[in-house]
Amino acid sequence: MSVSQTAFHTALLDPSQAVPDGLVDSSDQPAGRRFSVYRNNVAVSLTEAMHQAFPVITKLLGTQNMDGLSGIFLRKHPPTTPLMMFYGEEFPQFLTGMEQLAHLGYLADVALLELALRRSYHATDSTAVDAKALAVSAEEVMQAKLEFAPSMQVIRSEWPIFSIWRFNTQDDAPKPQAIGEDVLVTRPEYDPAPHLLPAGGADWIADMMTGLTIGQAFENTSAMTPEFDLGTTLALLLQGGAITSVTIERLAQ
Repeated sequence: MSVSQTAFHTALLDPSQAVPDGLVDSSDQPAGRRFSVYRNNVAVSLTEAMHQAFPVITKLLGTQNMDGLSGIFLRKHPPTTPLMMFYGEEFPQFLTGMEQLAHLGYLADVALLELALRRSYHATDSTAVDAKALAVSAEEVMQAKLEFAPSMQVIRSEWPIFSIWRFNTQDDAPKPQAIGEDVLVTRPEYDPAPHLLPAGGADWIADMMTGLTIGQAFENTSAMTPEFDLGTTLALLLQGGAITSVTIERLAQ
C-alpha cells in the first residue's frame, strides 16, 4: 500500500497526526520510528529557522513561547520552497491573527521590520551613486528624480518599532516611547541596518518611487507634514547606498 504525498506531508508537519499507514523503510518494514525521528528533525530545523529570522520577537516572547508559535505557524504555513531565506514571510500576518497576542499589538510590525532586514540582505546587488551626484544647485536638486536599490525597505507603523528593535538589540538603548515610527532599511557594505525616518520621510520616499521629482514629492509631503526634514532623509539614503540613479531634469533656459 502506497502513501499519498498529501498524507505524508500532513503527517510530517503535524506531530499530532499518526504515522501514515503503509510507510515502510528500505527493508520493507514499518517506518514509524524513523518517520518520527525525521518529523522531529524537520520541526526542529524550521523552529530554529524562525528563531534566526525573528530574534527580537523571540526575545520579546521568550524561547519556549516562540517554539510553540513556530509549531502552530508551521502547520498553518508549511514551507513552499526549500530555500529557508523565504520561510516565515507570512509570520507578521500570522501574529496579527493570534487572539492570544492581541494585547501585544506591536508584535506584527516588529516582525515586519525583521522580515524587511532579511529581505534587504537577500536582495539583488546594485551600485550606489556617489553623493556628489546631488552636489548641484538647490534648483537642480528639486528637479532630480531618483531610483532606489532593491535592498532598500520602508516600514510604516503606528508603534515605536525602531525603538523596540533597538532596545532589544543594543545595550543601554533608551526605552521605547508610545509613538509611531517609520523605518528605512538600507544595506551599506552588504549589512542591512534600520534607521528611524523623520516625520513624513516614508511619504516622501513613496512619492519618489512613483517617479516624481524631489521638489514635487517635497511639496506633497510638506503639505501633510510641514516639519518634514528633506536633508535628513536624503542623507540617510545616500549614506546607506540606497540611491542608484539620479536624473536631473534641467530647467529650460
